[in-house]
Amino acid sequence: MNRQPLTIRLCGPRGFCAGVDRAIQIVVLALKKYGAPVYVRHEIVHNRFVVEGLEALGAVFVEELDEIPAEHHAQPVIFSAHGVPKSVPADAEARKLFYLDATCPLVSKVHKQAMRHERLGRHVVLIGHRGHPEVIGTMGQLPHGAVTLIETVADVDAFEPADPAALGYVTQTTLSVDDTADVIARLAERFPLITAPAAESICYATTNRQEAVKQAAPGCDLFVVVGAPNSSNSKRLVEVALKAGAKRSILLQRAHEIDWADIGDIGVLGLSAGASAPEVVVDEIIEAFKQRFDATIVLAETVRETENFLVNRELRDVELTSADMAFVNGAR
Repeated sequence: MNRQPLTIRLCGPRGFCAGVDRAIQIVVLALKKYGAPVYVRHEIVHNRFVVEGLEALGAVFVEELDEIPAEHHAQPVIFSAHGVPKSVPADAEARKLFYLDATCPLVSKVHKQAMRHERLGRHVVLIGHRGHPEVIGTMGQLPHGAVTLIETVADVDAFEPADPAALGYVTQTTLSVDDTADVIARLAERFPLITAPAAESICYATTNRQEAVKQAAPGCDLFVVVGAPNSSNSKRLVEVALKAGAKRSILLQRAHEIDWADIGDIGVLGLSAGASAPEVVVDEIIEAFKQRFDATIVLAETVRETENFLVNRELRDVELTSADMAFVNGAR
C-alpha cells in the first residue's frame, strides 16, 4: 500500500528540562537509599507516564501529608518540582517527617524574588494561572494579602493597589513568553514605578521550547505537543504553535489518543514535548505516524541545553546505574 509522504518537524529542545530531570532523580535516589515506600506530595511532575513509572518502583503519591501512615513517618516525603507554600515544610516538621525538597531551582528563584519585593516594602504582583501548584507555592511564601494574582491584561486594568508606587512583579515560570509580555507591558503602562524581578522569571526551558515551536510551526498542517492536560508549559506550546502559523495544534499524552479519522490528510507535522514529557512517548508517537505515513524527520533545533541542577545533599552519596539514568531521562 502506498503511504502518503509526511515531513515531521521534530523540535529541539523538547521534553525534560533540568528541573524535571532533577526531581525524578531525587525520587529514584531516595528509593535506592531509603527503600520503598518513598512518599511524594503531589505529582512530582505533571505527567502520568512518569508518575506511574515511579509508582512501579515504590513511590507513593499523596496530596496532603496527613495521608502518610504513622508507621511510615521515618520514610522520606518529597515535595514536587512545582514548589510548596511555607506551611507545608512547617507541617512536615510538626509531624516529625523527614522531607526532601525537589522544587525546581528556577521556581525557588521566583520565591526569592517575591520575598525580596515584599521585604523592600512592595506589594507583589504574581503573573500566573490561578490554582496551578507553582502559583499556590509562590503565593504561600508570603503573608496573606501580600500578593495579587494577575492572569490577563483585563486583570491589570481592574487592579487597584493601595500604593501604585510600591509594586513589584514576578511570573510563573511556565507561561507563554508573548502573552506575559503583553501583561507586563500593561502593568508598566498603568504603574510606571512597578519594579521588575532582578532576573527573568520565565525559565530558560520554557523559553527555549517555545522558540523552537515558533520556528517549526509555520506551514504545519498539524502540530502535536506531547504533554499532560494539567501541564502549564505543554498547554502553552499548543497555543504558541497556533499563533506561529500551524493550521491545527493538539496536546497528546500517549499515541493511543490519536484520532486518525480526525487527523486527515496532512503533509507537514510539527512535533514537540513539554518539559515534563519523556522522550519515550515522543518516540512512540513518531512510530505511530511512521506506520501510517511515509515519514521523513527533519530536526528543527534552535539551541542545545546543557543545564544541570544538583540533587539534595543527602542523596549525593548514591550512584545511579545506566538503567537508572535511562529511566530518569525518559528512555524507558
